[in-house]
Amino acid sequence: MAPQYLITGVSGGLGRSLCNTLLEHVDHSSIAVSSSSESRAAEFIAKGVEFRHADYNDTTSLEKAFAGIKKLFFVSANEFNTEKRMLMHRNVVEVAKKVGVGHVYYSSLAFGGFKDTSIVDLQQAHLETEKLLKESGVTYTSVREGLYADAFPAYLSWYPTDPNQKLYLCADGPISYAGREELGEATAKLMIKGGHDNEIVLLTGPRAYTLSDVVGIVNEVTGRNVSIEFVDPVEYVNKSTELDKKEGKKPEGFYKAWVSLLEGLKHGEAGTVSPLMEELLGRTPKDGKELITGFLKENPNFTWHQNYFRG
Repeated sequence: MAPQYLITGVSGGLGRSLCNTLLEHVDHSSIAVSSSSESRAAEFIAKGVEFRHADYNDTTSLEKAFAGIKKLFFVSANEFNTEKRMLMHRNVVEVAKKVGVGHVYYSSLAFGGFKDTSIVDLQQAHLETEKLLKESGVTYTSVREGLYADAFPAYLSWYPTDPNQKLYLCADGPISYAGREELGEATAKLMIKGGHDNEIVLLTGPRAYTLSDVVGIVNEVTGRNVSIEFVDPVEYVNKSTELDKKEGKKPEGFYKAWVSLLEGLKHGEAGTVSPLMEELLGRTPKDGKELITGFLKENPNFTWHQNYFRG
């Protein structure tokens, strides 16, 4: 059987979970995985899954990778330069249309809920990609994945090294956190089930927690005494940049962009709860408190890679 599914991004937590779920429910020969490097897909190649080289910057590689595919999982490019990212995404969409991919499932983010009015910088490339998909004429589903509970340290700029750390924030708001494992599982089951043609869907946890709630969870589980001081956006950028020189070493530009995320939270952009994930899983998903508690019980010094500047 020629592969019907092509999964990109299998080296990440979401893509890995998605592909493992597919392997449990469909014939292995119907699945292919793609990456710019074969080593990134070694886990699935070892299970007999077909590998197809695909580089978002190389349309020839995309044409070969997408040939004959009915359902493509298109993971957002790991590129922080928005202009470069959009060129890569345009290549994927145009090639998917050219070779006749049956249905494109795009991994978007949950900022703004179902609306297209997000003020969060991180969401803008996703909104532009959704527009590309809509205008292209390909059949698509934009899967707005709930914010990862795993990433809670990055939203706070929290580090486990200081038990009495004071966090500086310029706003707070609810987040309907979800776990990467369950998001991947739900996305795979969405692809298997089909439907939701040319729609935006939202996958979230069953309830929302504020950043202040999360600090309370950290203190309760680990015995720390972390606190929050709310300041204006300028002071937030200045204090956070200065303090982060010791730990994450994220530049001032990061915190300037992060202001929009915190402002988005204040306006409820990440607090929408959708029932779809529960319907797809056939059970109530884990919520943010359960997930974060689990991470900290397993490792009280839990960290998240994106909380550290990669140079």
